[in-house]
Amino acid sequence: MPPADGVLVHAVQGSLAAHHIGQVTYQAAPRHTVSWPHQVGVIPRRAGSFQERAEAERLRFAVEGGGTAVLCQVLAGMGGVGKTQLAADHARHAWAKGQVDLLVWVTAATRQAVIDAYAQAAADTLHTDPADPERAAQAFLAWLEPAPGRPRWLIVLDDVADPADLRDLWPPAHDRGRTLVTTRRRDAALATHGHLVPVGLFTPAEATAHLRHALAAQGRSEPEADLTALARDLGHLPLALSQAAAYLVDTELSPADYRTRLADRARQLGDLLPEPGSLPDDQSTPAAAAWSLSVERANELRPAGLARPLLELAAMLDPNGIPGQALVGHPILKYLTAHRSFDHRDSSTPEPPSVTEEEATGALRALHRLSLVDHSPAEIHQAVRVHQIVQRAIRDPLLPDYRDLLARIAADALIAAWPDTERDAGLASALRANTTALMACAGSALYRPVVHPVLYHLGESLGHSGQVAAAIQHLQQLTDTATHHLGPESPGTLTSRSNLALWRARAGDTAWALEAATLLLEIQLRVQGPDHPNTLATRSNLATYQGRAGDASGAAAAFGALMEDQLRVLGPDHSATLAARNNLALWLGQAGDATAAAAAFDTLVDDCLRVLGPDHPNTLATRNNLAGWRGNAGDPAGAAAALAALVKDQLRVLGPDHPDTLTTRHNLAYLRGRAGDPAGAADDVAALLEDRLRVLGPDHPDTLITRSSLAHLRAVTGDRTGATTAFTVLLEDRLRVLGPDHPDTLATRFDLAAWHGMAGNPGRAAKETAATLEEHIRVLGPDHPNTLTVRVSLTHWRRVAGEP
Repeated sequence: MPPADGVLVHAVQGSLAAHHIGQVTYQAAPRHTVSWPHQVGVIPRRAGSFQERAEAERLRFAVEGGGTAVLCQVLAGMGGVGKTQLAADHARHAWAKGQVDLLVWVTAATRQAVIDAYAQAAADTLHTDPADPERAAQAFLAWLEPAPGRPRWLIVLDDVADPADLRDLWPPAHDRGRTLVTTRRRDAALATHGHLVPVGLFTPAEATAHLRHALAAQGRSEPEADLTALARDLGHLPLALSQAAAYLVDTELSPADYRTRLADRARQLGDLLPEPGSLPDDQSTPAAAAWSLSVERANELRPAGLARPLLELAAMLDPNGIPGQALVGHPILKYLTAHRSFDHRDSSTPEPPSVTEEEATGALRALHRLSLVDHSPAEIHQAVRVHQIVQRAIRDPLLPDYRDLLARIAADALIAAWPDTERDAGLASALRANTTALMACAGSALYRPVVHPVLYHLGESLGHSGQVAAAIQHLQQLTDTATHHLGPESPGTLTSRSNLALWRARAGDTAWALEAATLLLEIQLRVQGPDHPNTLATRSNLATYQGRAGDASGAAAAFGALMEDQLRVLGPDHSATLAARNNLALWLGQAGDATAAAAAFDTLVDDCLRVLGPDHPNTLATRNNLAGWRGNAGDPAGAAAALAALVKDQLRVLGPDHPDTLTTRHNLAYLRGRAGDPAGAADDVAALLEDRLRVLGPDHPDTLITRSSLAHLRAVTGDRTGATTAFTVLLEDRLRVLGPDHPDTLATRFDLAAWHGMAGNPGRAAKETAATLEEHIRVLGPDHPNTLTVRVSLTHWRRVAGEP
């Protein structure tokens, strides 16, 4: 017998006319009458914590005559989103409101199941012979056609696995009948029969309410914040929420403890859900296994054998969006070629044919059709989304070695998709998010046998995007983890330490970076030798830190010695040798010899053009440096002309939003101001600020530099009060973003003190300059050039203020 709280249909025999169906004529028994209303099939019972949802209202609106009548609606969505419960609620509502006379519920997982259900309906309503189900099913469909006295009907086809199963089995379309389909499929063929209604996740409020009601029904009351957080961790997926609530009741575990276990990568999802025999609401499948049949079916679709391995790779990446190019790039295609689940090769073919980008895209579409992923090619940066619980269910059963392989292949795919020059901020952001997600599930796989380059790349991308603090945090974690897995003197650990020092220096902590690089160099000289490229790179960084610490002459001397060794070891045309020449020229200028710097850059530009070509980013950057030092050497007009030409080339090669293009525009505006047009320069910098705010955001260091330049230029044009206000706000932001000890923050404090004096308050200027001097001495030391400049300014303001 069926469940007591289901809807049981009793056979009702009737008196009906003969119908002709194809070549089959069926004569109904004439001796009985049909009683209306009538139900066929068992409607699933209402879930214990059923949530009213917008989809339910849309279904009712169509049936109750609102707007244009929809004869067939298809509820499509991934497994576990509650499609069956929505359909059952709709059916019960239509029945209770008297909107239908005949209600037929069909569990439509296979074609035969549909035929058998139709045959049973025919037996109940037409009194057919059940010995020939195909004939009876066709008789029932024919009887559903409109005719006088026919009932209003609703046919529910629940859980259609393949639209092809319904070939010649779709109920007829007319205003006396309605068809409702639930399916995980999103094939275009479904849209030709009815209106697709996407069924997604619970809203955050619905998900929290579901947990609250499910626990309250068992006498449990939990903090709302804990329920909200647990709902978020479960991705607002109805099936996972329902089964997690049952697990909480069974184990008396708190939501907070459950979240801790869920975040533990050593635990499998199946261990955090009820046993199959104790699932809530008559559910038959644990959430951890709810998608296995969909995966199998997707893997059978053309191109066969690719959907499963591609989904396994996607399960390692960001559930909120994976760039499409990352999943169809060379590393993925190579992997799919070697790991195709089905092999349809001819026996005479020794090697499998290489999987093409078109085939990989086809596999994504197959996964999309089965609602295992959302594939939206138009959303380039987040083209593929996979629910985090589906990802967890896919990853958990994998053997550790295979999961580690997937992690490394996914990392290779991200590196292949990561451009050398990050012109597209959206793409860079998506790649960073995917790398972070990969790190969370990869364990030690990205550290063995060596540190994967994607981990270094993430730090660089974070720093160059303006997230310097995040870059430092990541690189510190990378260094600690590499030390743990590989040892303190492994090449990966040493590289991590070098990158960490680099970004600590860029954040303003030059003293820390100088000490760290000194210790690192000692180890590299001992472990890797004096001529190793990494040893030479550390010497370069150490010389830079020396210059930033105030010893420009020492930095120039260090780069001169380094360049000699690089010429010997690497040769004159190596990129590292060219970089050393660039830095030598830079520190010659910083040490006071602008003419020598300009001459060195002039020669370097010629060599960059020869070795790298005119459009290489390093060639363009060297041209920028040459123009800057030409201006410092006394030729601002020539420098401005050179920068104007450079901007045109950067716009063509790098694009208008590239950081280097924006930097050149900044330098060009600066030279315009030096050439005697501060008002025009202020207008240029104001326009640049708008672009930097749009491209880099308000907290990027380059955006803050532009704000500082704009304040200076407006003060020069006469708005000294406005400049004081601008520097006051800028100081607050630099303290928040960069911290009190960053050189740019110290510079802003000094500027603010000076403009107080320029605005007519020399006493306040003297007081604040004195405080700034103390900070310069503490952070940079008493002999740093910037500290000496502040000393001179303090003397000036004290004299103007009449102080002793």
